[in-house]
Amino acid sequence: FNVWYTPGVSKISTTIRDDNDTSFDLSNRGNLVAVVSDSTRVLGDGDCTPPGGLGVMEGKAFLMKYLGGVDAVALCVDSKDENGKNDPQKIIDFVKMCQHSFGAINLEDISQPNCYKVLDVLREECDIPVWHDDAQGTACVTLAGLLNALKLADKKIGDVRIVHLGAGASNTTIARLIIAAGGDPKKIALFDSKGGLTTDREDIKADKRFYRKWELCESTNPDKITEFSEACKNADVMITLSKPGPDTVKPEWIKTMADKSIVFNCANPIPEIYPYAAKEAGAFIVATGRGDFPNQVNNSIGFPGILKGALLVRARKVTDNMAIAAAHSLADYAEKRGINPENIVPKMDEPGVFAVEAADVAMQAIKDGVARIEMTWDEAFQKAKADIDYSRGMTKLIMDNDFIDTPPDDMLQEAIEWAINKVK
Repeated sequence: FNVWYTPGVSKISTTIRDDNDTSFDLSNRGNLVAVVSDSTRVLGDGDCTPPGGLGVMEGKAFLMKYLGGVDAVALCVDSKDENGKNDPQKIIDFVKMCQHSFGAINLEDISQPNCYKVLDVLREECDIPVWHDDAQGTACVTLAGLLNALKLADKKIGDVRIVHLGAGASNTTIARLIIAAGGDPKKIALFDSKGGLTTDREDIKADKRFYRKWELCESTNPDKITEFSEACKNADVMITLSKPGPDTVKPEWIKTMADKSIVFNCANPIPEIYPYAAKEAGAFIVATGRGDFPNQVNNSIGFPGILKGALLVRARKVTDNMAIAAAHSLADYAEKRGINPENIVPKMDEPGVFAVEAADVAMQAIKDGVARIEMTWDEAFQKAKADIDYSRGMTKLIMDNDFIDTPPDDMLQEAIEWAINKVK
């Protein structure tokens, strides 16, 4: 106690005081992530009040530890002002105040349009990585799946026509990341509940909170197509994060798409159209957000490795290039072990993927000049692998000794049935 606390701890305090960066080594900060949410958009359940989001945030923290060897803590905050409205500035102020205790921030389940401002401001004003997994994580894994789907279809990302149904934080960020990765904005069109995103959308232009959507109004859909069904004609790729189905996307829309069409229907718990129906309508490759269908596009193969990679080199931010590097890492990992139309991305139970992804992200952080320290790819890989192996080993030890009860076999099926019945 004399060493770890008083008086020995004084040496730690004064060392960090004189050089704040030593806090990454002399405390747990270097491997600690805050999962921050105001719980205003919890999965498909909407505003659940701050404590209502704890289940998701704690689950996220567990996945970070088990899959990425990263420690994490759930922080659900009240962002309401005196008038009862959610104020993004409250989240911004909170994160800026507590950033010195963490190595990275994972934003989660913050409703749009507030999520845009929160991420953009914190990315610029914090000295640690700030990652919005609902948007950036979904975009990263979707891009990974798209890269491999295009390889199988023998198409190039810069040549294909892409249509998006749903223009929330996830799908708009997917579009932006596809463009950053080489997609042609003139061949991309997005649609929300009011129609196509075009420069005629005065409702979006007038609301400054939706500046990210307006940027896409200006850069995409030059033909100003207003109907999604019309945009589907001869499109190569469909990406939907919209109203849960199974009748949100019509089979006849897919029938009008180009040969070897690629369809990502990612609403949960029920995709906008069931995979078998999309296949019957002519889709070459179908992906969903569900693990009980082929080609699950799930953030969980992204954020553990991405955040681990950022932490390894003590990055100051997660750049778009780092997200693209993660997407290529996931796609390449899957391709090396073999891909086919029913298997285009790695799964969560492929443990080797996360250390590789972390190392690739760490190398990109160094290239982008946002890393505090440098290391080789092999050093990053070995460190990530050791931490992940340790986390998994400790979890197994706890389970084997019955410190954690094994869930009943029928619990998963009950949960799935409950979610589906709730949507119905």
